[in-house]
This record gives sequence, C-alpha cells and structure tokens, in this order.
Amino acid sequence: MPEITDDILKKVIKVRESDSYKGKYGRILLIGGSENYGGAIIMSTEGAINSGAGLTAVATHSVNLTALHSRDPEAMYIDWRNKNLSDLIKKMDVIVCGPGLGTSDFAKGIVKMLRDNVNEKQTVILDASALDLISEDKNLMPLNAGHIVLTPHQMEWQRVSQIRIPFQDDKANKAALKQLVPNGNATLILKSNRTHVYGEDGNVYVNTAGNPGMATGGMGDTLAGIIGGFIAQFGPSIETILAAVYIHSLAGDILYKENYVVKPTEISKLLPRLMKKNAIKSGK
Repeated sequence: MPEITDDILKKVIKVRESDSYKGKYGRILLIGGSENYGGAIIMSTEGAINSGAGLTAVATHSVNLTALHSRDPEAMYIDWRNKNLSDLIKKMDVIVCGPGLGTSDFAKGIVKMLRDNVNEKQTVILDASALDLISEDKNLMPLNAGHIVLTPHQMEWQRVSQIRIPFQDDKANKAALKQLVPNGNATLILKSNRTHVYGEDGNVYVNTAGNPGMATGGMGDTLAGIIGGFIAQFGPSIETILAAVYIHSLAGDILYKENYVVKPTEISKLLPRLMKKNAIKSGK
C-alpha cells in the first residue's frame, strides 16, 4: 500500500509567479455553521485561507457573521438564506459543504441546492453533517460535480456506507464508494489514527503522519478547508489531495512536540510557513 510522506509536498506546492493575482489561486465556497456550530465553519475557513485559496467565500447562519469577520476578515460572507446562494455556487471552483451544517430540514435543503447547481468543472468536498444527510438520502449526492471528495471519520462512514467499523477494510470501502458514486470520480478520505485515502486512480494510500494530540474537535473541519484550499490552487489530482492530508498531519506533528493537545486553529496558523518551506519553482 503506498504511503503518504513528505515528498508529496514538493510535488504539489509551487512557488508563486511574480505576476500572481487572487484569481489564479481558485475560488472556494464553504457552506456550514448553524446557530450552535459556527466554530466548525470558521475553522474550515481558516484552513482554506491559510492554505492559500485565492478567493474564499462563506455561506453560513447570520449569527456567525461577527465572529467570522473578527477572526477571518479575508473571507467574504453570504447569509445562507440569501436567494443568490445558488448563483454563487455556480461560480466557484471548489465547494466545501458540511462543517457545522446540522441535519435540519433547512440543512437538507442546502445540500439539495448544492446538488442541483454544481457542474463538471467543479470539485465538491463533503464533510460532517453533509455526509450524515447523505447517509439518510443517497439522492442528495452531487453526482454532477467533476470531482467529489468525501471526508468522513469512521463512524460517519459507517452511517454512509452501512459498513460497521470493524469491517471497514479496503475491499469493502472501495465497493461502497463505487456504489455511492458509480462513475468513479470520487475520493474517499477515511479519517483515523492512520488515515486511508481511496483515490480515483483505484489506489489506497495510507498517511504516515499524525498523532493523538490531534484528537480534538474541529480537526476534521480544518482538514476539509485545507483540502479545498489545495484543490483550488493546484487542481483536483490525487497528488493534491494527498499533499493536503499530509501537511495537515505534519503541522500537527510539529505542534505536538511541545503541546499535549494540538488545536486545529494552530495547525492553520502554521500552514503558510510549511508551504513556503516546501514550495518549488514550476518545472524544477
């Protein structure tokens, strides 16, 4: 089984050209953050911004606006009840849906809206509540997207796939993923102490980084944002996804050397320096 190691970062992260502008680095929309779970979408947003997404927009409950703009003024805001949200979805390169979304009827309507407005040029990352809603209604899967990335932890995957955790082996997981997304344009990132990534290329990759200090709320929300930020900049290849998974854990390992608990927000803060250290010039 191929391992995800630090060499993947230099394969993906490129030095930015001098004539750069934000439009070159992708447009990402993050959808989530109900009344009680605003922190989830904020942590996901910080993952996207700090991993270098060019233009970041957030659709969330209005109660989260002050906290969002206090922490992340770089992000644009739209009230997720705004009728123009469907038009915004169509304009984005990457959509992350699920962190803190909840499973209300309104949340289900958001996932339906996403399903009905994405196209083959876009990548959709489904996390947390979005996966729980899909586990209840498989017709919510946004199959029109060009690429779909699922980021469940093992219990979420049990709900989606109906495979109990002890039986989540590679063969069963591949079969379940194929059933969920028959045309094969999906990547499954199954989060655990040794995260496995099931790529569109048919391979299964195992992450070699990570530590028990990362077992805290918001870690997965942050990862979803980082994956979105990487795909927005570097494209939806398996290499890009593997690099996002690895740098998230690498940052966690660096912080764990001096901390008992690793905070997701501290991982996001560390990303720009780690990306600078690992960036190479295009063509080199």
